[in-house]
Amino acid sequence: MDSTTTPEDHWQRFRAARDSSLADDHGWLSLTSFQWLPAETAALDLVPGLWSADSHAATITARAADSLTDLTSALPVDGAIDAVLDDEESLSWVAYGGEDRHRVVVELARRSGRYAVRTRDSGAPTLAAFTGVPTFPYRRDLVVEGRVEEFPEPRDERIRTAHPEVSGVHRSVGEVTFRLPGAPQEWRLRAAREESGGLGLTFHDGTNGSTTAEWRKVTTSRPGPDGVVLIDFNRAVNYPSAFTPFGTCPAPVAGNVVTAPVEAGEKRPQGEHSDAG
Repeated sequence: MDSTTTPEDHWQRFRAARDSSLADDHGWLSLTSFQWLPAETAALDLVPGLWSADSHAATITARAADSLTDLTSALPVDGAIDAVLDDEESLSWVAYGGEDRHRVVVELARRSGRYAVRTRDSGAPTLAAFTGVPTFPYRRDLVVEGRVEEFPEPRDERIRTAHPEVSGVHRSVGEVTFRLPGAPQEWRLRAAREESGGLGLTFHDGTNGSTTAEWRKVTTSRPGPDGVVLIDFNRAVNYPSAFTPFGTCPAPVAGNVVTAPVEAGEKRPQGEHSDAG
């Protein structure tokens, strides 16, 4: 950081990148449906063709007149195509609509051992109305130091998700302890390893259900040799399920609760679909 760049400047750049990502044509704000695939071949709402799935694969059967494009081959779908995913995987499978036949992308997902599709429409009202995520003002005092106590081996813990029919697993690699300014107690949260090398903390706090969604996530810095991490709560973000009812986002591990209000980071989205996170 040079002498003219402040931590708040870096946060503003983070916010601009975050809002830009959410405004992507087929990002989380473009979701318009979530549908489980049936065992017997059948039509679905919003999407052309006939759809089905068994425990192994998902299948689309369509005619050229349905104007579906297979995104894995860039060819029109004329007949039957299959796809196989592992649990928790997703695939941008086919597209349709618009002059370029790509206005709507159909995402195939496998959750809790079942196949589902979600439609991502670049013309979705949620996306068209988006002007940015509301946030608390930047607070330097809510950039705090923590310490990670790693487990000898990762622990897989069952969790609920934003979708009542989808269960989840949190792979906890340790616990992060920290204090907040003005609060005497220490908090201890289970953490997951992020691709960045930092630790992901999914948590409830005292603002949930009023100024914020039901839960949020913050990613720490990469732990130092002594286990010290930096937690910048100004970078606490909503999961996609705070913006759309079609998310299957993981809830916090039981006990990942900060009873004090963490008045930093993203607030409840404007026009939020429900009180669920």
